[in-house]
Amino acid sequence: MAARLGLWMAASMAAAWPLAVQAADGAIPAAAAPDLSVVSQRLDALLDRDYPALEALYKDLHAHPELGMQEARTAGILATRLREAGFTVTEKVGGTGVVGVLRNGAGPTILVRADMDALPLEEKTGLPWASKARATYEGKDVPVMHACGHDTHVAYLVGVAQALATMRDSWSGTVVLIGQPAEEPLQGARAMLDDGLFKRFPKPDFGFAAHVSNLPSGVVAIKAGPSSSASDSYSVVFHGRGGHGSMPAATIDPIPIAARFVTDVQTVISREKDPAAFGVLTIGAIQAGSAPNIIPDSAEVKVNLRSQAPDVRELLRSGTARAAKAAAQMGNAPAPTISYLGGTGVLMNDEGMAAAAAAMLKPVFGDRLAFAPASAPPMSGSEDFSEFVDAGVPSIFFAIGGYDPAVLAALKAKGEPAPTNHSPFFAPQAEPAIRNAVTAIVLSIVGGVRPAER
Repeated sequence: MAARLGLWMAASMAAAWPLAVQAADGAIPAAAAPDLSVVSQRLDALLDRDYPALEALYKDLHAHPELGMQEARTAGILATRLREAGFTVTEKVGGTGVVGVLRNGAGPTILVRADMDALPLEEKTGLPWASKARATYEGKDVPVMHACGHDTHVAYLVGVAQALATMRDSWSGTVVLIGQPAEEPLQGARAMLDDGLFKRFPKPDFGFAAHVSNLPSGVVAIKAGPSSSASDSYSVVFHGRGGHGSMPAATIDPIPIAARFVTDVQTVISREKDPAAFGVLTIGAIQAGSAPNIIPDSAEVKVNLRSQAPDVRELLRSGTARAAKAAAQMGNAPAPTISYLGGTGVLMNDEGMAAAAAAMLKPVFGDRLAFAPASAPPMSGSEDFSEFVDAGVPSIFFAIGGYDPAVLAALKAKGEPAPTNHSPFFAPQAEPAIRNAVTAIVLSIVGGVRPAER
């Protein structure tokens, strides 16, 4: 992805998690959480020791971002760090994916995942370690930036590895750590699964992941039940007959056909979808033509659909296809070519695990821990961690605050929104975001957070 307090996840990952931080307003279920005070103090001491190296790793990764399925350098660094921590490591799983396994006696198999890829975006943060990297994206040379915080995620995965390896006397079982490629295009999790992830390595009984956002620094948020939206992306190519711009009657112009589609397809949202149901249809790209006096042969429109219910997902899919075919027919053009570019389903947080983790972590984080029940709306953004959940790994996906509250207050006073994930100005605070992600995941593992027996 890439929401979170007050009105839980009311905005997309790209539009950030709501910033009305609450002290869980009594919503955390009353539960007898284990006393983790000694373990927590020990973990704090480890993080005091290890954090400078984790932040140095974050800054290095931030300055050297890599696009999805191009994360060779990042994957190599992660593999080295996991080996140093004592993990058995396999590289190039599902492309550039990394899998580290640590066996520690009898017990459950636990997945912890971090995504590694960056975005085709020019950084404008002004940070001393800002990215100047460039890469090839869809055949074009583009700037690259860690605008979604995956650099912090790789750092927290290393922190989790180091802590669990050092604290083996506090837990038992097998940990499978995953450095996942290509989360941004929602392809990497599926690629790893298709490469035999759960056949070549121990199948996890449950799992954890975390994502940094522009929530206030120090906040850790947990959402029970549906946590993100389904996403589906399509390429719609309208076919015409090219020719001279002065002789349109001798051509079939695909550009007005594409323009008609861009307008008409929005009626699927405004006139076919239940107004009370969540659904977003975005035209993300239009590509056609080369010169003002040439009518092109084709025009491509790229469409992204977001939904949170199966019936709405199907409506948006079928409605997009209907609108495309109707626009082509109105333009006396051949049927369009509609290609699925990929997507993922709704990310479901295990309700029992979410409630147990919230109750257990509340004494550790205090008012910085926020919990939202399953009835609260999920974020409009999407996350392909859902692929692991749908493959049979009940999980928790934590939200980690990463923005200085003073900065957020100053922006609010000026009437300006905080930079969100996917913004060229997105610059989360590594401290305490990395530390809090490590703490939430490690204490959940040591504290025995797991799904109910089925």
